[in-house]
Amino acid sequence: MAKDQTTPADANPRANSATEPAATSTPNVSTASAKANAQAEESSKRKSRPGVAPKRGKKLRAKIREIANKVEKEGTLPLKSAVQLLKSVKRAKFDETVEIHLHLGIDTTQSDQMVRGSVSLPNGIGKSVRVLVFCQGDNVAKAKEAGANFAGSTELIEKIQKENWLDFDVALATQDLMGQVSRLGKILGPRSLMPTPKAGTVVPMTGDIASVVREFKAGKVEYRADKSGNLHAGVGKMSFDEEKLAQNVTAFVDQVRNSKPSGVKGNFINSITLSATMSPGVRLSM
Repeated sequence: MAKDQTTPADANPRANSATEPAATSTPNVSTASAKANAQAEESSKRKSRPGVAPKRGKKLRAKIREIANKVEKEGTLPLKSAVQLLKSVKRAKFDETVEIHLHLGIDTTQSDQMVRGSVSLPNGIGKSVRVLVFCQGDNVAKAKEAGANFAGSTELIEKIQKENWLDFDVALATQDLMGQVSRLGKILGPRSLMPTPKAGTVVPMTGDIASVVREFKAGKVEYRADKSGNLHAGVGKMSFDEEKLAQNVTAFVDQVRNSKPSGVKGNFINSITLSATMSPGVRLSM
């Protein structure tokens, strides 16, 4: 009779299960970690969605509400009082830009009622302006000597066309180059960078390119009404003293008033509002 070939391990099922790898009886740590990371990533995506500002804290909401109520209570103010109020409600730590907003009584569907131009502010705008000049010949040296950041002709036009290069704030052009510069209309036009005689950014053949460059470097501001008849522009910084801000605002509003189209009937300027980057608008009576 053959001997039983069963081994002790075969005879005891529990022994077999005890010898199995421990990984089958313990949770997979790497899988759990991956799930946790995925959940954390999904949570962060929910908190910071594109185009959605993060939720403001209770103290910040209360501060903003307090400032808005204070401005609303004051109503429409004369210029100097409006500047004082704007400075008193400052809460940002950086040097905010002071902006002016005008609602004009124009019909934007009429081509003869478009409002566009430029004005030299007496105290500048408080920031460095990068000026590009499309010119040729002796004007290149004159423009650079006057402070232009970039000056040239064909090479600059090709760079903008091929590389979509737009590292400048103001574009000027001499009249003899406007035929070539006009090819950039689709690129510069939507960004309000296209040189135009109405804005004073096209220099006539008899004009002084150096003086035009110096004006824009010093703080000459372009303005243009949008499709809703609104007009916006920066007129300085919060660090300016009250008198300088008032002078800049007065110069800007006077220039816009002087550019009233002949076809406009009734009120030309319906409302004027002064604001800063992080503040509500203060209504002006001017």
